Parts: sequence; C-alpha cells; structure tokens
Amino acid sequence: MRRRLLGRLAATAATLSVVAVLPALTGGSSAQAHDGHGSGHATPAHADSSYKNVGYFTQWGIYARNYQVKNVETSGTAAKLTHLNYAFANIGADGKCFEANVAGEGDAWADYQHPVDAATSVDGTADTAAQPLAGNFNQLRELKAKNPKLKVLISIGGWGWSTHFSDAALTPASRTALVASCLDIFVKGNLPLLDGKGGPGSAAGLFDGVDIDWEWPGSSGDVDTVYRPEDKRNFTALAAEFRKQLDTYGRTTHKHYDLSAFLPAAPAKIDAGFEVKKIFRYLDFGTVQGYDFHGPYEATTNQQSALKAPRDTPVANDFSDTQAVGDWLRRGAPARQLVLGVPFYGQGWTGVPDGGKAGLFQTSTGPAPATWQAGNEDYHALKALAQSGTYALHRDTRDGFAWLYDGTNFWTYDDPQVIAQKTAYIRQQHLGGAMAWSLDGDTSDGELITAIDSGLNPHHQGHH
Repeated sequence: MRRRLLGRLAATAATLSVVAVLPALTGGSSAQAHDGHGSGHATPAHADSSYKNVGYFTQWGIYARNYQVKNVETSGTAAKLTHLNYAFANIGADGKCFEANVAGEGDAWADYQHPVDAATSVDGTADTAAQPLAGNFNQLRELKAKNPKLKVLISIGGWGWSTHFSDAALTPASRTALVASCLDIFVKGNLPLLDGKGGPGSAAGLFDGVDIDWEWPGSSGDVDTVYRPEDKRNFTALAAEFRKQLDTYGRTTHKHYDLSAFLPAAPAKIDAGFEVKKIFRYLDFGTVQGYDFHGPYEATTNQQSALKAPRDTPVANDFSDTQAVGDWLRRGAPARQLVLGVPFYGQGWTGVPDGGKAGLFQTSTGPAPATWQAGNEDYHALKALAQSGTYALHRDTRDGFAWLYDGTNFWTYDDPQVIAQKTAYIRQQHLGGAMAWSLDGDTSDGELITAIDSGLNPHHQGHH
C-alpha cells in the first residue's frame, strides 16, 4: 500500500519505443484491500532544528507486519520525528469523513476499538473494557505523552481512498461540510460510538492537524477515483477551507493546527492539479513524492527513487528527486515548505539479465517475489537480502541510488548511505525536511529514520 505516481512519459524513439507508465502508489498489505501510499508555522521537534522529519504510520501495518505504535517508541523513531502522519482517513460518497468497519473502506477497529495488551502498549498498561478510546489512537496518545514535541496529523485519502475528494471539494458548501466533518471526528475528537468505543470528545487533543492526501486533483489516480479540470482551483479552495476552520478552532484551544499535503512528482500532475503559488499560503508544508519513479509495472528495470536521473537512463525526461523538487520550485513553491519524501521500501523485478550493468536498465519477466506483494519489499527485508551473501549491492553514488542483484532478481531501494546524500541535498537547497513512507518498513532499531535525523541535524549525532 504505497502511493503511486501515475505519470506518463513518452520515451524517445532512439531508446525505447514504449510509454513508461509511472503508476500509482501501491504497496503491500495482506490486511486491506485499499491501496494508499501514500508548514511555515510548525514548531520543530528539535528546538534547535528547523527541519521537519515526517513519518507515515499505516493503519493496516498492525496486522500481518505486526508494526504497532509501540514500535515507533522502542525503535527510537518517535524521539526523532517532528510529525507522525496517520494513514488514512476515508471520505464517504456523501463527501464527509467517517469512521466505520467496512472491508476496504474503513477500519475503526484498528483506529480506536481493538484492545491493546500490556506487552503491546506504549506505556505498559493494558486497555480496559471501560475506556472510550482504545486501538491505535489511544496508543498514539500514549506516544505523544512520552514525546511531547511530536505532532500527530490525520492523513485523509491516499491512493485508494481519494475516490470522493473531487466531488467533496466541488462547491463551497461541499467543502465546508467535508472540512467540518473531518475536524469534528479527528481534531475535535468526536468519534462515532461503536460497540462502546468512541463518543463525544473521546479523541480530543490527539490530532495536531490534517494532511491532505488527494491522489490526484485534476488527473487520474486509482481506477474509481473521480477527477475533473476544476479540481485545480478546488484544491486551493479546499486548503483554504481547512486553514480557516483549523484556525477558527485553534482560537478556542489556543493552538496552531498544522496543514500539510502530499504532492506529486510528475510535472503533468503538478500542472493539472495545483495552483502552486496559492496553495502554500494555506499549507504549513507539502511533502513531495520522491519514490515510485519506476517499478515492476514497467518491463525495464530502473531506479525508483534516485536523487538525480542517471545520465544513461533509457527514459527521456526521467523522474528524480531533483527533478520533482525543481519542478515545484520553478512554479513558485517556497523551498522551506517543501519536504522531500523518501521510501522505506524497494521495487523489484525478476528474470533480469546482467546486461553489463548488474541488471540496471534491463528487461524482466515481471515483479520479483516478495513477502507481502510481488515487486514491493520493506527496507528491513532488503537489508537482510543484502547481508545474505546471495545478492551483490551496487551503487550509483553520483546520482544517489542503490540496488541489489543476484543474477535474476533486481531490487532498487534507499539505504542509510543514499539517505545521507538526500539529506545533504535537502540542507543545500534549504528545503523543509524529509518524509518517510512508511515507518513499518524500517529496521527494529530505526536505522533509516536515524539516518534522516542525523543527516538533517548533524550536530545531534550521538545525542539520542
């Protein structure tokens, strides 16, 4: 369940006669049917650092992957994050946020119903039958108690749950209703009462803002996701409405609520869906997709998250981090409000010949076998492959990407060395920070989030 890009690039006739399809964010979950990926005013977690370190926690990660909120604490991750984005909340056909237990549409059980035992709990105490808030939400509350500087945002949408965004953002009345419903449930904490859990104010004070994860305004996303040309101006109006209602509520709680958005890497998607110079008046920051540039939905192996496009790439106008960030900057986005997304997973192909390039830019027979979803593997599993002796690790240090190759399987991913190059780029370009999709892909000791933290804040090394 990752986010996917969905952009199309016609390759030059001299190299490839195919159209490279950059698909849509999907990742792997055996627990859910839906796919999702996936601030000028914000107070950073490190008092002496202005960089944001944002991590997505996936609602479904608690099942097969057994990645619990407690793991965010025990891995040392929580102390290094400024923002944790909870993925995802859904919008119903009525254009409003909702909580329910409907397969593929809502998982209130994960969010706030399931009882957490003492061993799995952040604070070491088991949930009781009487408490109104249980599940991930109560664990996030406990996580914040241990990490008072950490902000938790509710991320709305994602790849599979952006279906109704366009309709909900269509008119002033529908935008007002959507924002009011999302704030009522999540920011004000009035969760619907389900089997004795939830109720008025049950999650009050938990969420510190909203992350708009509309994939994608003005251009195609998941198969059933509606999009229309008016989305471009309506996204701006929706961001303005969120900002207005968050500020109005914030005056009653004496608090600033953050507003962020997930932003595409493809120039065509930027131009179809975003009034770049306007939206950052309302957003605290935007996270730019820095992954899924290529994957096994294409026949040819390639980088999925390179800092720079390789000189010998067979794809014309290829995607990269510097391209994506540069396209936002050229359109007027403020550098300090752009947060670069990095993947905590890799993309893989099988049936790949060496080709004199250790499998890079070669043909394949399909996605590589993997734990949860063919062609998609968590970083900690790829690290184990790299250490297994059956794979060779290769790097393009000039362009900032790495890959594994065993003679037939090819995996491209980010490791601490790649992340060091990306955080150096973030600092050099005076960007806002880094974002990770998603925390459950990291090692049990938070190797990748530590690399982000030490890369953005070199003076903090050894202090955690």
